Amino acid sequence: MAETRKRLAEIDPVWSQIRDESEQAVKDEPLLGGLIHSSVLHHDSLGCALAYRCALKLASGEMSEQLIREICDAAYRDAPELAQDARADIAAVYDRDPACHRFLQPLLFFKGFQALQAYRIAHWLWTTGRRDMAYFFQMRTSEIFGVDIHPAARIGRGIMIDHAHSIVIGETAVVGDNVSMLHSVTLGGTGKEEEDRHPKIGDGVLIGAGAKVLGNIQIGHCSRIAAGSVVLHDVPPKSTVAGVPAKVVGEAGCAQPSVTMNQILKDAL
Repeated sequence: MAETRKRLAEIDPVWSQIRDESEQAVKDEPLLGGLIHSSVLHHDSLGCALAYRCALKLASGEMSEQLIREICDAAYRDAPELAQDARADIAAVYDRDPACHRFLQPLLFFKGFQALQAYRIAHWLWTTGRRDMAYFFQMRTSEIFGVDIHPAARIGRGIMIDHAHSIVIGETAVVGDNVSMLHSVTLGGTGKEEEDRHPKIGDGVLIGAGAKVLGNIQIGHCSRIAAGSVVLHDVPPKSTVAGVPAKVVGEAGCAQPSVTMNQILKDAL
């Protein structure tokens, strides 16, 4: 058994860490033993655990847990990159959120992470032609987590959505890798045209709470959008914008704003 665990840790260190943390959590809080065993310790891989958690959360009288679980399992079998993206998302949350002290926490407790993984399944459904089912996943994700991401949107890996309440990401939006955003962010359109109408967010961008980024505009890599800003025009790379409407107020202040999570504007002025 020890040799098996050692090989597991070498092959998948994130999953191995989650299992180790789960065993300790059961010792620390026995009343959570049923939850932790069913969500983590009964599964052989992160993909299986994610499928179980997604099905448990999204099931309703309209769609059973078993049916959703079968869809999720099929997604993780067909697209192994989904589990790889989830690993990067877990690492991002652990690295950037001071309230996250274990890899286990996003999987069990953080709705931003859970909603993002549900979106990833919905996006897989969308790209494989199962669009009505993708819309169902979008609907349930919005109802359960308060996060509304269109399944056609394209989102990279290493994403942290902190607190996550009232996040809206539109159909033609693109979000790069290693992006961080806080609650009440909107990546929206500005009209009723059906063409490309949503923002394109570069890698390493930090989007503050309540920010609205509207229209088919480019947000340059490693830039910062201050909390409460309304962004209507392109943002240069490595810059900070703030205000309504948002204007450039300085440089980003660091090489990787989405990682440092520094939202103090005085550094940019």
